[in-house]
Amino acid sequence: METSSIPTVDVSPTPWTGRFDGDGTDHRRWWQAVAPLTSSASATASRPAVVLGFCSDAGVLRNKGRVGAAAAPAAIRSALGPLAFHLDRDVFDAGDVVVEDDSLESGQERAGRAISGLLDAGNLTVVLGGGHETAFASYLGVAGSEAVRGKRLGVLNLDAHFDLRDEPTPSSGTPFLQMAHAEAAAGRELKYAVVGISEPNNTRALFDTADRLGVKYLPDELCTPEAVEIFVADFLAGVDVLYLTIDLDVMPASVAPGVSAPAAYGVPLPVISAVCRQVAASGKLLHLDVAELNPEFDIDHRTAKVAARLVNTLLV
Repeated sequence: METSSIPTVDVSPTPWTGRFDGDGTDHRRWWQAVAPLTSSASATASRPAVVLGFCSDAGVLRNKGRVGAAAAPAAIRSALGPLAFHLDRDVFDAGDVVVEDDSLESGQERAGRAISGLLDAGNLTVVLGGGHETAFASYLGVAGSEAVRGKRLGVLNLDAHFDLRDEPTPSSGTPFLQMAHAEAAAGRELKYAVVGISEPNNTRALFDTADRLGVKYLPDELCTPEAVEIFVADFLAGVDVLYLTIDLDVMPASVAPGVSAPAAYGVPLPVISAVCRQVAASGKLLHLDVAELNPEFDIDHRTAKVAARLVNTLLV
């Protein structure tokens, strides 16, 4: 791995931990398989995945939500560590970008530069948020990468919310409208789809904005396995590369209690997992992130374990 592909981060990667069953490949768990991303790191022929933490509460705080998501990257790593490692790709940890106080925009820019560099080096990038302001950091990285030049980019959001708020100050509720504005400024149209929209938790103004922007969406009450598979397949058919973002509040509160806005209804975990398998099998996945885990409100690390399982599914 070339030194030029090593991103500048605020906190360098630290060793992972987990259950020990032996040193052989048949006993490997994630904590034994993940290596720090350094200038001397080398990968096999398979496309490596690189994990980057985005430790941020600023967007949730601005959006008047329950803060605590800045601790999520560590919690997801902790939940991934003990999992058995069945991947055919190398996985590296690049460390964390940390948003101090209210310095959200500069943190998003730093994360974006790191993501662009990792993508340009041929990696599959995995960002662990953070509130859903993580999404705009991801977009900056994807849009700034040579990997999307001349290709149709799609953004698929698994979420109970559109996050299309039209507000003067960016927050965890504004990232996809920010993306739409940025794409329009570049002479493009944002290809954006959402699985799991909760009608009672999105105002008429947000639905109007979604309709005006041509956003494709599937309400949570219509998210049967068959309907979701068709919806995702149709969206994938119209794009060349995909950025997948998972807001953990898309799932029921019983499955994902540790989020800023727990869902009263939600999309069942098997349906969300099936989307992850479908996206991974498409060969179009360029970048993914997981957002809105709030360890302070989690129960028995339930939400962190769900996030880890979904990341594992996406990388198989």
